[in-house]
Amino acid sequence: MAVRIGISGWRYPPWRGVFYPPGLPQAQELHFASRRLESVEINGSFYSLQRPSSYQRWHAETPADFVFAVKGGRFITHNKKLRDCETPLANFFASGVLALDEKLGPILWQLPPQLRFDPARLEEFFAILPRTTAAAAALARRHDRRLRHGAHVDVRVDRPLRHALEVRHETFHAPAFLRLLEDAGIALCIADSAGRFPYLEAVTADFVYVRLHGNKRLYVSGYDGTALDAWAARIEGWRAARRDVYVYFDNDVKVRAPFDALNLAARLGKGERVRFPLAARRAAEAARGVETPRAAGDDRWRFTARARPRTRRGPGSGSPRSRARAGPRARARRSRARGGPASSPRR
Repeated sequence: MAVRIGISGWRYPPWRGVFYPPGLPQAQELHFASRRLESVEINGSFYSLQRPSSYQRWHAETPADFVFAVKGGRFITHNKKLRDCETPLANFFASGVLALDEKLGPILWQLPPQLRFDPARLEEFFAILPRTTAAAAALARRHDRRLRHGAHVDVRVDRPLRHALEVRHETFHAPAFLRLLEDAGIALCIADSAGRFPYLEAVTADFVYVRLHGNKRLYVSGYDGTALDAWAARIEGWRAARRDVYVYFDNDVKVRAPFDALNLAARLGKGERVRFPLAARRAAEAARGVETPRAAGDDRWRFTARARPRTRRGPGSGSPRSRARAGPRARARRSRARGGPASSPRR
């Protein structure tokens, strides 16, 4: 059975000079990451509809056996809260997801923390989810005019389409919820959020989907050898039970995600263990200005008084401060080109 260990997103400024070699062009970061890891979870698709040309480029830049998971749009999960979603789903699949072709892996749907367990709501949503790429293409052809950059609604080969659901409200601690997932063939996303959100662990489909947001501090702390050994043991058990396994590290703030992914993969016989480059990270922080994560975990990081002096820049400069000031349309435009936004308020 297949086991894929990867990262959630790949375009993060703090990774430059630490995981990514100094001077590596930003446009080559996916190429570099995909030669070190087996899979990436595309995060930009959560924040806005991406362009078909972006998905086509990501497909072309990665090795033949690479796999992308894709995070479903928050307009569906957070705005619509899974209700009346046929047209938004059509737009999502028409935005280029199907251009990933044979590299398309599971689709992740992450619910907002305030959304409670509602069996009828979930059953209605599960009923309209396409279970094959051909069904997704048929749904995509019903997209509306919101796709300003074109649509991709064709598939070369009809393949099964897998879905996973990440929940964040305590009311999902219910046997009825797990039965509903099993009946629908939807995988429960096993998410370690450093205690911030409820932890559920169960196998409800023919594959297992895991997101590791941080061992002790959400999005910040890494996983030590003991923690990685424990996750490796879980994965071996799922593999022995003939389940495909997808694991994505989302503890990106202190650049731990890619190194934790490499070390977990090594424990499963994939590659060699690596040392975390602490000196390189400290040097990169000193050159850039130290980012201190907010205690609440809602924002990925903030810039302290040690950051570089403020300069006058336009709203499209890409500086952290200008990103914070920019309006939602500007942020959405920038996120389209990102596999993982550099600064994400909620993950």
